Amino acid sequence: MLKNYLTIAMRSLAKHRFYSFVNVAGLATGVAACLVIVLFIQHELSYDRYHEKANRIFRVNGEIKFADNHYKLAVAPAPLADALLQDYPEIETAVRFRQRGTYLVKVSDQAENIRQDGVVWADSTFFKIFSVPVISGNAGKALKEPNSIAISRKVAEKFFPDGNALGQSLILDNRWNQKVTAIFEDMPVTGHFHFEIIISMTGLEEAKNNKFLANNFNTYLLLKKGASAQALEAKLPDFVEKYIGPQAAAAVGGDFTMEKFRAAGNKIEYTLMPLRDIHLRSDLTAELEANSDITYIYLFSAIALFILGIACINFMNLSTARSANRAKEVGVRKVMGSLRSHLVRQFLTESFLLSLFSFALAVVLAWFLLPFFNSLAHKELSIPFSDPVFYGAMLLAAAVVGMLAGLYPSFFLSAFKPVNVLKGQVSLGMKSGLIRSTLVVFQFVISIFLVVGTLTVNRQLNYIQNKKIGFEKDQVLVVNDAYALSDKVEAFKNEVLQNNFIKNGTVSGYIPVNGGWRSNDTYWPADSEPTQENMVGMQGWDVDYDYVKTMGMTIKLGRDFSREFLSDSSAVIMNEAAVKQFRFEKDPIGKKISTFGGDNPDGSPDRNSIKSWTVIGVVKNFHFESLKENITPLSLFIKRSNGYVIFRFNAANTQNVIAAVEKSWKKLAPGQPFQYSFLDEDFGRMYASEQRLGKTFAVFAGLAIIIACLGLFALTSFTAEQRTKEIGIRKVLGASVPSIVMLLSKEFSKLIGISFLLAAPLSWFAVNWWLQHYTYKVEIGVLVYLLAGVFAFLVAWLTMGYQSVRAATANPVNSLRNE
Repeated sequence: MLKNYLTIAMRSLAKHRFYSFVNVAGLATGVAACLVIVLFIQHELSYDRYHEKANRIFRVNGEIKFADNHYKLAVAPAPLADALLQDYPEIETAVRFRQRGTYLVKVSDQAENIRQDGVVWADSTFFKIFSVPVISGNAGKALKEPNSIAISRKVAEKFFPDGNALGQSLILDNRWNQKVTAIFEDMPVTGHFHFEIIISMTGLEEAKNNKFLANNFNTYLLLKKGASAQALEAKLPDFVEKYIGPQAAAAVGGDFTMEKFRAAGNKIEYTLMPLRDIHLRSDLTAELEANSDITYIYLFSAIALFILGIACINFMNLSTARSANRAKEVGVRKVMGSLRSHLVRQFLTESFLLSLFSFALAVVLAWFLLPFFNSLAHKELSIPFSDPVFYGAMLLAAAVVGMLAGLYPSFFLSAFKPVNVLKGQVSLGMKSGLIRSTLVVFQFVISIFLVVGTLTVNRQLNYIQNKKIGFEKDQVLVVNDAYALSDKVEAFKNEVLQNNFIKNGTVSGYIPVNGGWRSNDTYWPADSEPTQENMVGMQGWDVDYDYVKTMGMTIKLGRDFSREFLSDSSAVIMNEAAVKQFRFEKDPIGKKISTFGGDNPDGSPDRNSIKSWTVIGVVKNFHFESLKENITPLSLFIKRSNGYVIFRFNAANTQNVIAAVEKSWKKLAPGQPFQYSFLDEDFGRMYASEQRLGKTFAVFAGLAIIIACLGLFALTSFTAEQRTKEIGIRKVLGASVPSIVMLLSKEFSKLIGISFLLAAPLSWFAVNWWLQHYTYKVEIGVLVYLLAGVFAFLVAWLTMGYQSVRAATANPVNSLRNE
């Protein structure tokens, strides 16, 4: 019996090749897109799961709010880890990380430096907490001594190609001689940090201070088995009261208490974040690396379901629409003795075969699509061909889709009465037509929704790229690792300035894009005592005399730094946000601000050591973080800061600029790597995830529309085929081609209109939800929604138009003869 079902099914599919092709192609494309997205989601959800103790590892996050200052941090104070271990026995151990940017690395004084990323200072407990295999050396003893490092397999092969790295030394930044005490396996891609060199924290003086008011260390706790993270977190307010309260009181003075501090709406709070949540649920200040966002998982999950839904709808629509053409077959088979159950199984077999072909083709399509998606999403995804679970899941999915798609047509057809069918009295009924119409509407609601999403993301990106950000980012060359020049930084800057296409140059570690140095401190008006009401948390950037001019910033009040004024060494230039926070709006020039100049032995601020600066200028607000954030208070100070040498140039050929700068670099810093970037590209990289989202949205929106139009094309063809006799009669009676085209397209045009009316409010809600993540955002007017609707309508009309015109221009004699 099964052989008979398969034989009849194959004959039926072969007879109706066009509809079979549309069914298979549409479903295969949808399943392929869905499969790629599922692989991406699975990859994102697997982050940090390779650590054996992952369910017991938690990161300490901080949140500090006082007055108008609010910080959400992925870092904690240096002494916090030891204090927690001392007070709470449920903590097994802890580890701290301290990042300080890239390092120059070489194997000896004679060797050339190589710029190395992924360098971090860490406690010796690192290998006890995280499952990073040590392939050479003793994991328990590594990093316990000062001037010792652990390196990855990749770094060991790079610097010691002879394979004898253990016990050797590396020189960091031309001054630190570090002994290799362990070599660890390269860290998996699916982790929220990827270290290449780990330096022993015992050699870092900053790690030994007792200051609880400075947050610079990423701190992770390993809880004992059975310990509750929620219970420990509930104890942390008392911990803050005990350790941070006294230092805060010493800073603020007066009758300060933590109770009054909180009552005023302020906050100093530490919480525990599970290790497995960091990659998708954390976007705080001082993350070890840029994380992803759980929002993208929800978005891509919805897109996958939408596309698969559209493909399955096509499959069901065409199966239902073709039902009437097989009514006589059903009648004859019933007269010959076929039971209804036999017919149901027959039609389900055909549906399953189509589904199976589609899923097999989908795997091939996904295999071809993955390299493009990997390039788009910066991933290395692959189809798990060696995993038997994968094949089982695909077979099960094919069976489910085939069953759902064939269920309605099979029960609908098998219910026909033979007498009525053989007399030609067959009607699909309103119910069948209503179901098809509803499914078409659903398809185009999704399509219009995705088009609106694509337009919104791209408009926001264009807004970001073209918004006035307060400085000029174009034609600015940033030379990295200026400290490699040692005392020749100014000589390098001045030599490059001799080129007539170099307009300005400046030296600073602080640039207004991610990756530059950041330094935050607390200040207050110098004519008053520090209190929690008047203290302002503010970025302090160390720059030289040419910084404002080179970066193309605007002095709104007062003046820029000048070498003609020796007093500028104690001067400050504020941005407008800082002036507002200090309440200096009326007359900021000449006002003074102060901060603590040192700490007491217990880590509390030394109130007898105060530094003060005089405001000489106000710079117009400029964006130095993502446009998702408000512009916060910032101040510029004259101080040596050899992070970057930045040049503004005016030349048509940037290669000439690079060549000239590199020539001077090699002359003054022989053996040091020359690394550079362009400021506008650095700025654009802050929005790399949004750019990828926009491109991915566009690709999947296009796929959704193609699949929907495939189904609409087939349905229009079927409608024209069903109305062949009617079209012939109308033409004989004088109907014009346009009127027939309108007749055939009218019904589907109404459905597209209904789709737009339903999709517009849904899209509006989704657009506003996504844009709320940005403080500075584009206004999405009605035009975007109208464009999406018009686009969907035009695509649908082009799809329907071909078949409609073809049917309308056919010879009516042939139409009537065929009938």
